[in-house]
Amino acid sequence: MWVIFYPNKFKFDENLPPMSKPKTRWIVIFAILSILQLLVLFNAGNPVTEHTVAIDKADTAWMIVATAFVLFMTPGLSFFYGGMVSFKNVISTMLQSFIALGVISLLWYLVGFSLAFGDSIGGFIGNPTTYFAFKNVGLSPNPNLSPTFPFLLFALFQLKFAIITPALITGSFAERVKFTSYLIFMCLFSLLIYCPLAHWTWHPEGFLRVWGVLDFAGGTVVHMSAGFAALAGAYILGKREEKQHQPANIPFIILGTGMLWFGWFGFNAGSALAANGLAVQAFATTNMASASAMITWVMFDALVGRKISAMGACIGAVVGLVAITPAAGFVNLGQSVFIGFVAALVSNMAVYYKQKTSLDDTLDVFPCHGVGGIVGMVMTAVFAKDVGLIYGEVNTFKYHMLALLIVSVFTFGGSYIIFKITGLITRMRVSPEDEQLGLDLSQHAETMKISAKAGAM
Repeated sequence: MWVIFYPNKFKFDENLPPMSKPKTRWIVIFAILSILQLLVLFNAGNPVTEHTVAIDKADTAWMIVATAFVLFMTPGLSFFYGGMVSFKNVISTMLQSFIALGVISLLWYLVGFSLAFGDSIGGFIGNPTTYFAFKNVGLSPNPNLSPTFPFLLFALFQLKFAIITPALITGSFAERVKFTSYLIFMCLFSLLIYCPLAHWTWHPEGFLRVWGVLDFAGGTVVHMSAGFAALAGAYILGKREEKQHQPANIPFIILGTGMLWFGWFGFNAGSALAANGLAVQAFATTNMASASAMITWVMFDALVGRKISAMGACIGAVVGLVAITPAAGFVNLGQSVFIGFVAALVSNMAVYYKQKTSLDDTLDVFPCHGVGGIVGMVMTAVFAKDVGLIYGEVNTFKYHMLALLIVSVFTFGGSYIIFKITGLITRMRVSPEDEQLGLDLSQHAETMKISAKAGAM
């Protein structure tokens, strides 16, 4: 069943929408896609049976599972965000997350992985030709990046992080962004912001890693980058026409939170890159920080006179997951509980004060992911085993503070420029009429309301 959309009406039809004369931009885009298909077809890389070095079966099995867990987070995010927006924007908001599974997978395969983990150029970026189209990414381990399991599996594990990062940003400009503009922004952000930041932080020769900056699973690379990009996006796109609305589906938010929490065990425990005690430690600290943040959030809401809500519990849980991400393998359980506690208080207050400004960050991406990531990185510098501030070490703390400054400026400034460039290519924001109609219909010719009627038929 399809919704056929016309300027001022839509109708329900069992048949596919009729074909029309393609626009020039879609001819160009499809031509590029077709050329890339031919390019990779004749650049097959290593044979699928290539396997010359013994692998650890337990580590390999765990990393396969962890990779699947992290992929599961992006559909979880689509439910989490989709339930928060207005009813007429649920499908578009969910698709903005879900489409990243396809777009970023292809980008990562072609050049993204090489930019992030290829031969280092001055500690700032990887050589784009090192692993172009997964060249030299095979079934044998890599001594520097995946010493006990196939290098291809490491590339796929890291891919899932690259997928969810731009998806996180979408919450800031939900309900008003033009879908094609978002696709352009997502590609540029992934190549120009995410890949360099991943290289700085996780490549053995990345300059932040050489400094001793600790980011176990993505506090800077994923959450701070998404948070500051979200801040730039909310500023560039401006306020929605209708800022106040009721969340479309609270059960979607609860379901999405559960999926995110489940997948986060792969996100953090998988970052141990082995089936060992460190993975178990990260698994445990992840759970406890999230639990602590959830309870702290709802209890603080009650303390200041708000109702204890399902949405508050879900947001609190996610904030705890964000904050423990950089610290998961470096702190003990008691410290993880405290990190969740602090993150929930700080982010809750950040959400409150953000609402008093003119900034329209639709789903509070910056107060939750950006601020949560900052809290996590600061707490990591304080509590990290043997090198944290509580152990009398100041170097790690100093370099973390410097890294926070560098990452904040780079991700906000770089994202701001990318939004401006995207706006020169095509309009970033939908028209007021399309926004009033809702992005589900105006951008995708689909709607939950019609789908519900279709189910009854």
